[in-house]
Amino acid sequence: MLKLKVNDTDVEIEEGLTVLQACEKAGFEIPRFCYHEKLSIAGNCRMCLVEMEKSPKPIASCAMPATDGMIIKTNTPLVEKARKGVMEFLLANHPLDCPVCDQGGECDLQDQSMFYGIDKSRFRENKRHVPDKYMGPLIKTQMTRCIHCTRCIRFATEIAGVTELGAIGRGENMEITTYLEKSMESELSGNVIDLCPVGALTSKPYVFEARPWELKKTETIDVMDAVGSNIRVDTYGWEVKRILPRINEDINDEWISDKTRYSCDGLKNQRIDTPYIKENGKFKKTTWQIAYQKIVEKIKQTEPDKIAGLTGDLTNMETLYAVKEFFNTTIKSKNLDSRSDFYYINNENRQNYIFNVSINGIEDSDLIVLIGTNPRYEATILNLKIRQAYLKNKTEIYSLSNLGDLTYPYEIISGNTETIKNIIENKNDLSNKIINAKKPLIILGQSVLKIKSGKYVFEELKNFLTNKNKINKEWNSLNIISNNASTVGSYDLNIINSNNEKNITLERIKNNEFEILFLFGQDDLKFNKNNEFIIYIGSHGDKGAEMADVILPGAAYTEQDGYYTNLEGRIQKAYQASYPPGESKEDWVIVNELSNLLKRKKLYKNKSELIDLMFNYLKNNIKNNDSNYLESIFFNEKISVEDIDYYYSNVVSRSSRTMSECRNQKMKIQVTGTEG
Repeated sequence: MLKLKVNDTDVEIEEGLTVLQACEKAGFEIPRFCYHEKLSIAGNCRMCLVEMEKSPKPIASCAMPATDGMIIKTNTPLVEKARKGVMEFLLANHPLDCPVCDQGGECDLQDQSMFYGIDKSRFRENKRHVPDKYMGPLIKTQMTRCIHCTRCIRFATEIAGVTELGAIGRGENMEITTYLEKSMESELSGNVIDLCPVGALTSKPYVFEARPWELKKTETIDVMDAVGSNIRVDTYGWEVKRILPRINEDINDEWISDKTRYSCDGLKNQRIDTPYIKENGKFKKTTWQIAYQKIVEKIKQTEPDKIAGLTGDLTNMETLYAVKEFFNTTIKSKNLDSRSDFYYINNENRQNYIFNVSINGIEDSDLIVLIGTNPRYEATILNLKIRQAYLKNKTEIYSLSNLGDLTYPYEIISGNTETIKNIIENKNDLSNKIINAKKPLIILGQSVLKIKSGKYVFEELKNFLTNKNKINKEWNSLNIISNNASTVGSYDLNIINSNNEKNITLERIKNNEFEILFLFGQDDLKFNKNNEFIIYIGSHGDKGAEMADVILPGAAYTEQDGYYTNLEGRIQKAYQASYPPGESKEDWVIVNELSNLLKRKKLYKNKSELIDLMFNYLKNNIKNNDSNYLESIFFNEKISVEDIDYYYSNVVSRSSRTMSECRNQKMKIQVTGTEG
């Protein structure tokens, strides 16, 4: 530990910290523009100047390592004069356009110039003009405002892993730009907007939408993937205006993916706000009473075994539990599942379907093997953690398929089930690497769990790792990446109808064996409809609603409180930020009212009772005991990673115009190699 003095206050810190960090620990705020805790030190804005005893001039506290016995002053006349001088330089070329700048009200330059600046300037020269740069459909640029803090460059290079941003020119002619003036090809590009301390980089979809003090801010959870990033939803009246990251060091640090950030305009497009009934092939508006009456009549005329249900990818756990009870006690049907495809799942033990080492644990790994997954598109934040593991530990990474650019180097090995068989039988070089590694990490994606050998791959790998003591109380090497926010929660609640590891409900749906089919926010089902009576409960007029006979308008994830379990098994609560449009209702309310009409008894008196029963069920039914070894059959087949339409992965993003622009641009680049 080091001991030093800051403004006559004794402070004790760990070795390796900078003077700026020491000052912060002592309780003295240091202004800064270029310094950021998650980025490398640049030391180029000079705003963090402080006075150090025996130093003839002020020092840049962000770049100076703290040493034992230092005496630092942060509030002397010399420091004050230095900061005013720096601020005068920074504002010499800065346009005074705060009234029309989207950063106004949350701008570091604006705030610090008020506190540390002066009310006049000695510069009489004309302000320089820098042409705006094109960075794609997400980032709006006004580079005359840029103060060259280089935060965006360091983020792109170090965190996102795309070396697309840099500085050209020198001195007064220096400009920050994409080297080829094209859009940033990163799923994390929107984070440069949060990092920019001035208004040089702002959100293009959010331009001129609202001022920060007009917005209601709600801290909640993202559901665009299974990571469960912590976010803040800003609303103006009913409408969600923007989504920003919220710091959670255990999950997403302070970053979010572009899909999380920009899909929010899909919450107002293609919304279902009133019940519909299909008559003569066309949808007609109706009332809740008539829609309910038609459903109840149909259910009463149908045998329970002829009624099935599928839950969706964005469904919260309260709704999942209510649906489960609705099928078990009201309809008395077992034909309920949460899978829209034939994925293998062994839910005898919770460790069989979660990311066991946790998102933070990735950085401790010394060997990573990717099997049937592309984490860059399936779980962007998790991919960022894998990159950090590579940068921090030079972790060796292998993939059983060529996945393209993952933002870190990896070795491609043969993508066949034969390769996995050889690894298990110790006939592959990778076997010894796994055995000799202290903390190997085998990551399985959903793509490998849907092939014929899905059961073999999972069970035999698990058996191999268990025998080699790579699955123990301290470390579990076998980890699953779920694609959807509701996946782990639905498995925890046992919304699975399997026999011999086969999805019975889905097989029977594909064979047109049901008369009534409930789709609870399920928009990914692919089957040829015959004479089924389909009831869709959801928020958007998407694929599920198109095939429905009755549509009941539900609430989106920002319009109701709800619990979600992320891919590592962490339960988090999403809070209501706005309210459902029109006559829409929360999903669990719809299920509760249907039960009341069918049995003259509601499932739950209120939501509190539902939540209590749900958590009681989880407490008593989540299985954490080791399951028995299950025999499996080997099929020699290729393991291919399923193509993910990243910008169209769920109903909200498919309704988003911003995501459509991103998707179209990506397709242009793939087809032509350019953006033209």
